[in-house]
Amino acid sequence: MADYHDDLRLAHVLADAADRATMDRFKALDLKVETKPDMTPVSEADKGAEELIRGQLKRARPRDAILGEEYGIEGTGPRRWVIDPIDGTKNYVRGVPVWATLISLMEAVEGGFQPVVGVVSAPALGRRWWAAKGAGAYTGRSLTSATRLRVSEVSQIPDASFAYSSLAGWEAQSRLDGFLDLTRACWRTRGYGDFWPYMMVAEGSVDICAEPELSLWDMAANAIIVTEAGGSFTGLDGTPGPHSGNAAASNGLLHDELLGYLNQRY
Repeated sequence: MADYHDDLRLAHVLADAADRATMDRFKALDLKVETKPDMTPVSEADKGAEELIRGQLKRARPRDAILGEEYGIEGTGPRRWVIDPIDGTKNYVRGVPVWATLISLMEAVEGGFQPVVGVVSAPALGRRWWAAKGAGAYTGRSLTSATRLRVSEVSQIPDASFAYSSLAGWEAQSRLDGFLDLTRACWRTRGYGDFWPYMMVAEGSVDICAEPELSLWDMAANAIIVTEAGGSFTGLDGTPGPHSGNAAASNGLLHDELLGYLNQRY
């Protein structure tokens, strides 16, 4: 099995730099915010963090391709870094601390690219999570000060905690009835949003989560952290990995039921 330790160390260095840059502008009264063509916000901090990460990657991994939310794809080859400089921009610009930088390394395999390294860093929460293929998932202050992650062992939907981002999008996909049925069937539901539900699935504090509309940079780092913690990460159609344009994550034991509700099989 390939050793991704050096790539994981680099991802932490990139996250450290991004954390400093994003925290420096968090809650700044003069923060500049624009609206992108898809009507989502982007701040100067989003652009600055991605530029910073791209610059460091070009020096440290000049042969690797880079895909980022703000500046698209650059380069070709079997290795591709995928960056979301600020996942949760709407929270960031309103001063809500639930946002993170997502960094993933993907490698070409049969059938497409799959994540092999992932780091999710949420500096305003004082939290970071990471994983490498075959090496497990962890949370902590650094590589040398970390706790291994493990998903929960909850095996029934009536005992499960379900986290989601919002109701928007479920109705557009004709999945709202199944989504609402799932919320009624679960023990507890909370709209934490963005990267956080996936990290809580990996930690075992939440059992299932799902989102109807996502991009690859929203999912790549989350996917490997959840799976290396022993969970399942698929599209709503059950396809493993982060390529479906939507996501369902669970402790594995509840995954078939989760997909069943969201595809209205229950």
